[in-house]
Amino acid sequence: MIELILERLFATSLSAELVMTLSEAAESCFVLHRVAWQGSLLARDGRRMVCRFRAPDAESARLALRQAGAEITTLWPGTVHDAPGLDAGRLAAANVLVERAFAAPISLAAIQAREDAGAACLQNHRVRFVRTYFSRDARRMLCLYRAPDAESVRLAQHQAGMPLERVWAFQAILPGLPADSTPAA
Repeated sequence: MIELILERLFATSLSAELVMTLSEAAESCFVLHRVAWQGSLLARDGRRMVCRFRAPDAESARLALRQAGAEITTLWPGTVHDAPGLDAGRLAAANVLVERAFAAPISLAAIQAREDAGAACLQNHRVRFVRTYFSRDARRMLCLYRAPDAESVRLAQHQAGMPLERVWAFQAILPGLPADSTPAA
């Protein structure tokens, strides 16, 4: 099984309840293609979402999502990297996502060294790293942080000299939990 990340944009806002309803309705398609929905991160404005799946391959996930009626704009295989000593409480506290894109492949170690060098900037803004989703082609990265707000993360990343495309606050939606819960996927 591999990790897959689906990135979606919406013209109109989605609610966490609707995301949960749609995910539950897709369950039979997921089972048929051996796809396991791990959770979704829905932007606070409801117009951007990242979903995480485990599947035998990307095509299985594409088939399941298409059969469920989902639009597939950006789906990529990747790996998951957690902060040292990450526990369920720290994961549940994640509330801001940073999107990064690289023109050329970059190593996870290289980007981690840059972030480590800027650790004081993160601490000054009360920003704590939680988890990274890193694309297999080494050109895309999504990082989850716990912070007072998205602007704190944006400032800390800028001061640390970290590349970023977007920074946004999210609500996590997980299988088996009420849509109003907020742990990270």
